[in-house]
Amino acid sequence: MSDYDTAAIQKLDAAHYMHPFTDHKALGEKGARVMVRGQGIYLWDSEGNKIIDGMSGLWCVNVGYGRTSISKAVYEQMETLPFYNSFFNTTNIPAVKLAAKLAQISPPQFNHVYFTGSGSEGNDTNVRMVRRYWDVLGYKDRHTIISRHNAYHGSTMAGASLGGMDGMHAQGGLPIPGIVHIGQPNYLESGKGMTEDEFGIEAASWLEKKILEVGPEKVAAFIGEPIQGAGGVIIPPATYWPEIQRICDKYEILLISDEVICGFGRLGRWFASELFGIKPDLITFAKGVTSGYVPLGGVLVGDRVAKVLIEQGGEFNHGFTYSGHPVACAAALENIRIIEDEKLIERVANETGPYLKQRFAELADHPLVGYADSCGFVAGLNLVRSKGATVHDNVAFDESLAVGMVCRGYMFNNGMIMRAVGDRMIIAPPLVLTTVQIDEMVALIRHCLDLTYADVKERGWL
Repeated sequence: MSDYDTAAIQKLDAAHYMHPFTDHKALGEKGARVMVRGQGIYLWDSEGNKIIDGMSGLWCVNVGYGRTSISKAVYEQMETLPFYNSFFNTTNIPAVKLAAKLAQISPPQFNHVYFTGSGSEGNDTNVRMVRRYWDVLGYKDRHTIISRHNAYHGSTMAGASLGGMDGMHAQGGLPIPGIVHIGQPNYLESGKGMTEDEFGIEAASWLEKKILEVGPEKVAAFIGEPIQGAGGVIIPPATYWPEIQRICDKYEILLISDEVICGFGRLGRWFASELFGIKPDLITFAKGVTSGYVPLGGVLVGDRVAKVLIEQGGEFNHGFTYSGHPVACAAALENIRIIEDEKLIERVANETGPYLKQRFAELADHPLVGYADSCGFVAGLNLVRSKGATVHDNVAFDESLAVGMVCRGYMFNNGMIMRAVGDRMIIAPPLVLTTVQIDEMVALIRHCLDLTYADVKERGWL
């Protein structure tokens, strides 16, 4: 490990670098943690600390760090054709090959791809594409898109509007017109007195109520993450998505599956919509398509939409300089090859995913943990002040205590990256995680929970 002048880097960082979703004054006073190297599931900071990356960077480093073959693919493409745009009737070979590969691995209704630079841009594209689709068909009032509270669909104006994060809507006059929201399928939050299956049907019914409230003739689409990620790994009941599909079919509205997090093997399928048994018209992707090595996003466009836009739509006045960037597409092609050749999706589905579920569930016996659940390679646990007879009878900590952030601090300072969403602690580890490394990770999480428990007990919060 090379020596780094951490203080000097932190000083430059505070002076010049504005971070995403950050209180810059507070960060400047504290100093950012400087990450310098990654290998497999591990990171090292500038102080030489080794850390398990339980969040895959930001839900994205599916094949782990240090993949030389991706670096080589990127280098070779940079040496050959580092960039050319896809405007003016031109294309490039990596973009064409990637589009064909995505059509091959995606559900059968997808034969076309629209490339962007990120998931946020992908969801902006969805807004433009959905509204254009209905305009071409002659339904110019059918522009309203329904989303969910506490959803995350990006940070651009349209992406943040589609999302249901109150803190984001409070800044910038969001949401923009034509986007409305319904409740999220959070059983812990809203399912008291119901079985999970009953609650799944109830939560899906909120979509139909909103469609009737807005007017079916005005509703263009419904968008949802198969599992809400940034909202706290909200895993819906098994009955939820099939009922959502039924309602969308009933009113002939488009269904958008935002799989920026859930795609490319994270749930043990190429795409999460396959796991949940739905047939979306559009799928947003990013993150795992390149494992974060180079930024890339896009939209898988189902035949229902593509046929109208291609055969009747004329020029679609939308796009980005970096749509189909040849270097990013080269990285994606090699990333997908790794996923296929190493059978990472099969491993998550049949071996490591079930093992993670088993080991993670064991954390529910900790006095601080009121509920622990997982699906594939996403998982979350709720920190509670005391446990009740059922999960709905647990007593939560006062939000002002920010116990989740206390726990996150112990995690981060003891070699474990685990994200806090309120008092829910979540993980989304790289897909290359082995069963031995799952044991290592769960032991470290338990140790940090012990430290958190001792801390909050000493503070008199229990």
